[in-house]
Amino acid sequence: MLNHISKIQPGIKTKRISSYDRSGGNADFITIPAGETADIAVIAGAGIIKHIWITISTPDRFIRRNAVIRMYWDGEESPSVEAPIGDFFGQGWGEEYNFASLPLAAAPAKGKAFNSYFPMPFGNGARISIENQSSEPINSFYYYIDFEEHQSIPASEGRFHAWWNREVTGVHPEEGETEWGVIGPQGQNPTTEHNYVFADIVGSGQFVGINYYVDNPGPMWYGEGDDMWLIDGEDWPGSLHGTGTEDFFNSSWCPNEEYAHPYFGYAKVPSKLGWMGRTHCYRFFLEDPIRFEKSLHASIEHGHDNSLTLDLSTVAYWYQSEPHKPFPALPAKDQRGNMPEINVRAVHQWRHEWRKSKGNEPMLWGNEE
Repeated sequence: MLNHISKIQPGIKTKRISSYDRSGGNADFITIPAGETADIAVIAGAGIIKHIWITISTPDRFIRRNAVIRMYWDGEESPSVEAPIGDFFGQGWGEEYNFASLPLAAAPAKGKAFNSYFPMPFGNGARISIENQSSEPINSFYYYIDFEEHQSIPASEGRFHAWWNREVTGVHPEEGETEWGVIGPQGQNPTTEHNYVFADIVGSGQFVGINYYVDNPGPMWYGEGDDMWLIDGEDWPGSLHGTGTEDFFNSSWCPNEEYAHPYFGYAKVPSKLGWMGRTHCYRFFLEDPIRFEKSLHASIEHGHDNSLTLDLSTVAYWYQSEPHKPFPALPAKDQRGNMPEINVRAVHQWRHEWRKSKGNEPMLWGNEE
């Protein structure tokens, strides 16, 4: 990195597109009415976007899911980046909280400042748009797009991509929802068939990161699921096969504490019973990208043998040659809402049903099998 910074490179110009007040005043923002789309950057020629900064003011407290960021390279019609804006920059569930990593950050105050340092090359134009799918206006949308103008960028330079996916997973094992063999013996999973898929890529490139948002409706540890990578059409078990979700995110032994490393960490953890609630994990492969020449299928189990119902959302980040495989249609706004929160009342109701199943004996404690 230092060699890159210190190298003198004539012919490269540093430019910025921002929301500054063109009159010279202090109204340094744009507005995006409800239901409308704004192009915040339209750049001709060749170059590399080096940094993006955004902050938003709106009556809509769920704008991080209701606003969608898209990016297009080289005149393409299908976006190479498409995600709810909060999820893309490292905030799940439409929430505000601080997030720190090397390529992405949600900075103070209270995570309201979005930053990206992913380099985003283009050879023949770039466009970044924001769609406000909210019923409320974005009254103030502030932004910087810092980029370099180059004389040319070769087609061999991979184009940046990011894709948001979300699934409320079902339980597939015959013994029902379980983990650690609590309910009964757990089976084997020699396939990716029922896994949660976070990347399904066609082309040549390298995978460089993931934000992983899990909402767990029960107290059981959610992270026995293995990550599985099938490169260039290979069969299971593939070239890379993990040993558990926390292992994939470079931690160990069922963590439930915030931790921020430039490449991996836990930006948000719950403070409920066990691992019940919302956890945000992240992992960036900046020193160890996962390379592929024809395709990449990346997935993870939701509990060992896909044994848990979880609300999983992810943003995957990678570079690849164009053209790319178009993304599935982004779920509509009303399909991107959070699942209802499981709280102490629900847990008490579960306990009540358990007591009834035990004949309502007066001295039942809770450990009786």
